[in-house]
Amino acid sequence: MSRLHVVLVEPEIPQNTGNIARTCAATGARLHLVKPLGFFVRDRHLRRAGIDYWDDADVTYHDDLAAFLAECRGERLAFFSRKAVGTYDRVEWPESVDLFLVFGKESAGLPDDLLEANRERSFRLPMMADVRSLNLASAATAVVYDLLRRKGFPGLG
Repeated sequence: MSRLHVVLVEPEIPQNTGNIARTCAATGARLHLVKPLGFFVRDRHLRRAGIDYWDDADVTYHDDLAAFLAECRGERLAFFSRKAVGTYDRVEWPESVDLFLVFGKESAGLPDDLLEANRERSFRLPMMADVRSLNLASAATAVVYDLLRRKGFPGLG
């Protein structure tokens, strides 16, 4: 069965990462953290946000974005940015294929050159024009649950 992966590139706010770890633990998604991280994994804010779930989350660490991309060569990747043209409802997740949802750091998002090189695989969540961005944890959770809804919430009760 295919698996969903949530990838955080250089996350800066421990509470967001903790909340996303909780979402991953609750849904069976694997969490990937791409260094450098803006906090220590033992940070009390991180553990508070995902305190009961951090040890249940399946977390993989990557030294940097280049290392992650090299490891995931050939995998199905979907990049998320407020700068993307395509909306998240266009993300395709075929049966028996793992899907990696890649989110950038809170202050700057994903690098422009990465988005430019992956325009057809870059997506945004629609929002009002005068709103700069959504909270990282909220955006990741919305996408995870919508994709799982489309599959009938496999393995979830």
